[in-house]
Amino acid sequence: MPITRIRLLLFWSPLASFALAALLLTEPAVHAADPLAYSVMFVSAGDEALDRALNDSSQLVALRETAPVGPFALVARARDDAARLETVLNSFGYYDGTAVVTVGGRQLEDPYLLDQLERAPSGVVVPVTVSVVHGALYHLSKIDIQGTIPADVPVQLGIKPGAAALASEVLAAQEQLAEALRGQGYALARVDKPIATLDTTAKTLAVEIKVDAGPSLELGRIDFKGMERTEEDFLRRRLLVHSGDRFDPEAIEKARQDFINTGVFSSVRARTGERPDEDGRLPLNFEMVERPLRAVGFNGAWSTDVGGSLSVSWQHRNLFGAAETLNLTGGVAQLGGNSTTGIGYNAGASFLKPDFFQRDQSLQADLGAVKASLNAYDQKAVLASVLLKRKFSAAWSGAVGLSGEQENIVQNGLARDYTLLGLPLTLNYDSTKSPLDPVQGIRASVVVTPIQPFSGSTSGTSAQLAESSGTTPFVLLQLAGSTYLDFTGSGRSVLALRGLVGGAVGVGVMALPPDKRFYAGGSATVRGYKFQSIGPRFPNDRPVGGTAVSAGTFEFRQRILDDYGAVAFVDIGQVSPHGGPFTGDWSVGAGIGGRYYTSIGPIRVDVALPLSRHSGSGSFEMYVGIGQAF
Repeated sequence: MPITRIRLLLFWSPLASFALAALLLTEPAVHAADPLAYSVMFVSAGDEALDRALNDSSQLVALRETAPVGPFALVARARDDAARLETVLNSFGYYDGTAVVTVGGRQLEDPYLLDQLERAPSGVVVPVTVSVVHGALYHLSKIDIQGTIPADVPVQLGIKPGAAALASEVLAAQEQLAEALRGQGYALARVDKPIATLDTTAKTLAVEIKVDAGPSLELGRIDFKGMERTEEDFLRRRLLVHSGDRFDPEAIEKARQDFINTGVFSSVRARTGERPDEDGRLPLNFEMVERPLRAVGFNGAWSTDVGGSLSVSWQHRNLFGAAETLNLTGGVAQLGGNSTTGIGYNAGASFLKPDFFQRDQSLQADLGAVKASLNAYDQKAVLASVLLKRKFSAAWSGAVGLSGEQENIVQNGLARDYTLLGLPLTLNYDSTKSPLDPVQGIRASVVVTPIQPFSGSTSGTSAQLAESSGTTPFVLLQLAGSTYLDFTGSGRSVLALRGLVGGAVGVGVMALPPDKRFYAGGSATVRGYKFQSIGPRFPNDRPVGGTAVSAGTFEFRQRILDDYGAVAFVDIGQVSPHGGPFTGDWSVGAGIGGRYYTSIGPIRVDVALPLSRHSGSGSFEMYVGIGQAF
């Protein structure tokens, strides 16, 4: 029976492409001086994937506008395409398939074709038609593995007898088998390219794969290269693989990625030795490239309620050689806005010490100052905190700490100094993949903060003094969450849901410092309403704040083309003047927005209307920033 041994190719080799380009570039000047315009039409092969592959591999299509040709070169291009398209047919299992290309209605073998093209009038577009004849679809007859595969290695090929003989899947079997061997410790396993043998009578393809598994290896000496400031002891403490471990490419990749996640390195490569060392173990090297030690960042946002904000940050990424970071920030806020009464500022310093006493545990210290001039209150404060943060798993993390505040707040004619000591406790869950543009997963946080107030100086009316005095401790509780449902699997159509519930325990609304009360309205709760405008109000129409808040959002995000998107949303929320959540009057806002997607995240523009009119609500609000609203 006819037996043919073949080499499997995928579409078109780079060498052939180079040869074709050289042919076109060296075409005699007489043809290049009179290029022909031509069109290309593909007759459908009845298979969408095959049609797409044929079109994508065609040089007649790819070079039609960018590389004009004369008659001789056009015929050469068409002949070359016919061979290339037959390779495509082979890759789809049609090893008897042929491609037919006609130029100007004539076959490529027509002796009068070139003469017809040379006499073509100027301005005429020569039609080129491409069609294919499948022939029979070949199937795999047998798969013969030459060599011994260890018993602890599952045979993973991705192909089996009787399946269509697709070249891509046959070639992929080599890498799948090699990965299976490496995954069981056979780091130096060698798997040759499959050898395919055609049986043109039976229309089958037999595959032979030669394997040399080699020995199962353990990791030997582990070295680091490329560090300029980073301490090797810090890297060794973080190392997820160790000498004596069985070679495992997945574990090595996790270790490599973990070094990237420190923020110190721009790249990390893991390289194993080409042969075992004298102890029969495999050396492993991590080659690092450190990021610049210092970085400067800028941020800005604008909305109709709180106006504009501008900030600048300076960061040192590796202060003492163990990925310690120091962040200095400063900015101005409330530049305009219908919920502000003056310009505010903020400044702060934050120090983070990773791997504090143990891996995945960090110590964070913060010191800051803030001035805010809002319709609800005027505030000047100095804040400090120390947090011990712990990562429990890829999604779960938590923190416990100590915070202190010294502030002066003026609200509705009452000025008071507050000294507050807090014990913030936080539990977080985050299974999303992008901080600025999540498309699937869940984010949730629970924050419990017991606070002990200390007495301070107060000025105001006697009624206000009596109502706002006291040093009774209280607890602030907040539960927030969001989830993202990807309808397409590609992140182009996403339903985003957000919820917030918070409350104060052990204290009345007027005994709460104004900045610790709960408010709603604005981009973080209910868009369409002025910032902090939802909830109880003083007789002069200024916001009071409440003892509890509840809010929720439904937002649909649709990506359009590659770089643009649109959203539609409905927000709902309420603030309770006394008592717990869900006891106040509800306010509803709705709106639409646009997105422009950049490499750092989407630029967001949202416009929202208040649907529940009340004192303090305007006609509409607009929000501009970087990243999705939540």
